Amino acid sequence: MADAGGDLELEGFRAEARAWLDANFPASLKGKGGQAAAALMDGPEPNGDLLAWKKAMGAKGWGAPTWPAEYGGGGLSPQQARVLAQEMGRAGAFNPMTAGMGITMIGPTILDYGTEAQKQTHIPPIVRGDVRWCVGYSEPNAGSDLASLQMKCEDNGDKWLINGSKTWTSGAQYSDWCGALVRTDPRAKKHEGISFMLVDMNQPGIETRPIKLIAGASPFCETFFTDATAPKAALLGKLNEGWTVGKRLLQHERASQTGAAMGGRQTPIEEIAKRYVEVDGEGRIVDPDLRTRITRHSMDARVHGLTLMRAMAEAKGASGATNSASILKNSATHVAQTRAELTLEIMGVQGLGWEGAAFDGEEIEAVRGWLFGKAMSIYGGSAEIQNNIISKRILGLPDTTQST
Repeated sequence: MADAGGDLELEGFRAEARAWLDANFPASLKGKGGQAAAALMDGPEPNGDLLAWKKAMGAKGWGAPTWPAEYGGGGLSPQQARVLAQEMGRAGAFNPMTAGMGITMIGPTILDYGTEAQKQTHIPPIVRGDVRWCVGYSEPNAGSDLASLQMKCEDNGDKWLINGSKTWTSGAQYSDWCGALVRTDPRAKKHEGISFMLVDMNQPGIETRPIKLIAGASPFCETFFTDATAPKAALLGKLNEGWTVGKRLLQHERASQTGAAMGGRQTPIEEIAKRYVEVDGEGRIVDPDLRTRITRHSMDARVHGLTLMRAMAEAKGASGATNSASILKNSATHVAQTRAELTLEIMGVQGLGWEGAAFDGEEIEAVRGWLFGKAMSIYGGSAEIQNNIISKRILGLPDTTQST
């Protein structure tokens, strides 16, 4: 039997959310979640309407809708958060806080493993968007084999002393803090002797060097630590047990890469197609092959979205890493890369623009998004790594990489 009281309460919240969005979301940003994500990830603090929207969401706590209100979060139930997402979609709005590592990765991990003092110190400014975080994982000789990391962290009395380097640290040049995996016991087995540190980036012992990408933007950096320091309270979780903390963060990362992060609605690809290719008298795309591939893509995107919703429902209350993130990571990559390829094909010569008056903003964004999207198969755990996880941990297939 339906809970009439609960339904009425949710409808009341829906009206509240709609009214707040109508009053606070700038009309100039409607449907521009993708562009906003690029601006927030690849540049310094935004300005104008984007800054105003970020501050409004931060003050409301709705950038982290289900986080505890005592730390500045929205304090919403999962049902209310779903309603909020629906209303944001209706308004063409997006969550500006998810374009970074604070809300999507570091914050949830601190909530999982942090002391009360760490939560009180770090979660409120993350929710407000007052600080930016990066993640120090990969190293020049520790990529997919992350447990081979060698960045040293030594006990130096009243503080930790950190030396080494990280690479592919997204947004490091703009970040205030870094959540880093470090080697605290060099004599231990490689998956042991690792700890997770919360490191202040604003110190002379840390240098960042941006890595230029083919898509034009440079969100990635090389980051060098030379006698950098962190207080003893910077240790997240237990000493030498950071691998567990690190895996949990990766779960949060992969969940954020499944297509739900920025929110807002993408223009349906069939609508884009009808602006560039021939349609018949009934408004259907004339080319049957293109029509079939667009339909297949739309079905894949819908299936991915439904699977994501199911995984989120199944993960409620789960405290350990789950395997669904690996499935969804590859699914999200397939959907996004297929859409990018189709979009460029549909745009024809207009899908080859890099700059200049001959191309509008959507066309230029399509080209750069297509190029940047190639990295989806690599970052956050390569497609091959995810397939190995799926085959061994989910399907139970034998590990044929080990010698007998």
